Amino acid sequence: MQNGNGALSGAVIAVAGAGGPAGRATLLRLADAGAIVVGSDNDPERLSEAVDAARYAHGGATVVGDTVDLLDLRSTRDWATRVEKDFGRVDGLVHLVGGWRGSETFTRTSLDDWDFLEMLLIRTVQHTSLAFHEALQRSERGRYVLISAAGASKPTAGNAAYAAAKAAAEAWTLATADYFRKAGGPQGPTSAAAILVVKALVHDAMRAERPNAKFAGFTDVKELAEAIAGVWEQPAAEVNGKRLWLTDKP
Repeated sequence: MQNGNGALSGAVIAVAGAGGPAGRATLLRLADAGAIVVGSDNDPERLSEAVDAARYAHGGATVVGDTVDLLDLRSTRDWATRVEKDFGRVDGLVHLVGGWRGSETFTRTSLDDWDFLEMLLIRTVQHTSLAFHEALQRSERGRYVLISAAGASKPTAGNAAYAAAKAAAEAWTLATADYFRKAGGPQGPTSAAAILVVKALVHDAMRAERPNAKFAGFTDVKELAEAIAGVWEQPAAEVNGKRLWLTDKP
């Protein structure tokens, strides 16, 4: 049931990487909270399935999808412009674009993995933040939410490329937070950029494939979606520039 009076009632929230399991859970949760949700993904079929699932689960909810190449800054800017034009404002950008590559040891690290992860995990963050930051600042409840990994704070030998990319994405997001802080002036920020940190994510299909696995320390995508919605329930000054941990700190 939609919450007509909640923190997300009528909010316009864009979700990048909406077609994956975390994206699906997030679309459902935001629609349930009464938000207008605009998802994007580079896979039209996967995006359409995610949007339809959220729309059908919450009759009357506005959930739409837009195929966007987040590796192209102009395409990402055009998306931000469309969202604001179509709905009058943008109150949030949730960045769920993910991917992983690793190696058995540090010495076997492939720099091809870095090239792949730099584009997927850093460049997309740069493009969404640059495209949406002004619209988010114009909102009275703007939020930029990055999903990161605990490994960024404690890299392991085989995860050098992944951890370095995640750390760079965090640094970029914290710079976005500083923009919001300065734009808010003496009264403090009205919009915020926050980082939700997980060890890894798990969803029902993973559990079905590995029924005996414990997935210790993993965050269920439904719990992640709940935490994402919760970022709007806290004042901007309390979440801006903060790492919000959903797992134990390393």
